[in-house]
Amino acid sequence: MKFRTKEITGLAMVSAVAYVVMLAGFRFMASAPFLKYEAKDVILTIGGFIYGPLGAVAASFVVALVEMVTISESGPIGFLMNFIAAASYAAVASAIYKKARTPKGAAAGLALGSLALCAVMLLWNYIVTPLYMNVPRPVVTGMLLPVFLPFNLIKAGLNSAFVLLIYKPLMTALRAARLLPERPAGAGAGASTGASTGAEKGGAPQDAPQGSKTAGAKLKVNAGLYICAAALLAICAIGIYFVMQ
Repeated sequence: MKFRTKEITGLAMVSAVAYVVMLAGFRFMASAPFLKYEAKDVILTIGGFIYGPLGAVAASFVVALVEMVTISESGPIGFLMNFIAAASYAAVASAIYKKARTPKGAAAGLALGSLALCAVMLLWNYIVTPLYMNVPRPVVTGMLLPVFLPFNLIKAGLNSAFVLLIYKPLMTALRAARLLPERPAGAGAGASTGASTGAEKGGAPQDAPQGSKTAGAKLKVNAGLYICAAALLAICAIGIYFVMQ
């Protein structure tokens, strides 16, 4: 896949915003103060929804690299872990969404991205963390389930909730500001075709109810996504409370 100039510019903006958001991270694991939640994955995933999974991987690489040479104290090891964590979540979520650009596709992508993040980071923490912390591997093995898994589950839950909350309003705002192209004409083809066919057959009185049904269905879907996001935030808040003890 080759990126056009406009896409490269867009990915650069995504990377810049993700880096700024990363600066506002926070720690919540009392048993592992070196673990820090950073919402940059939210921005990287939204970038992946727009520019595809390879775009998410490219932006993840850039942000991890810039973080390493500016504020990180963990050097190449930190760069590797940051890149793998961000890319595994954002790229998987974006790849699923690319195949099904629907609310259900987004939810499925975020769910599978969360699973990928947890599985991949368990493996890489087992491999790399003994080198980073300079401790025997059995010590790290004992931290995988009680420390690293809860952290990544909460991280993935927060990321998914924030993506569900801001993706659609953000896309609407960017399109209104002409920073993104409008949806293809075919996106609403079903409704438009139905309207024109009804008019041709003298079924004009049925157009409004059909439009109302479509609007009502969209409203229900959006409400469902926001409810899921709120539920995820509540679950994550409970999880954070317990791991802070």
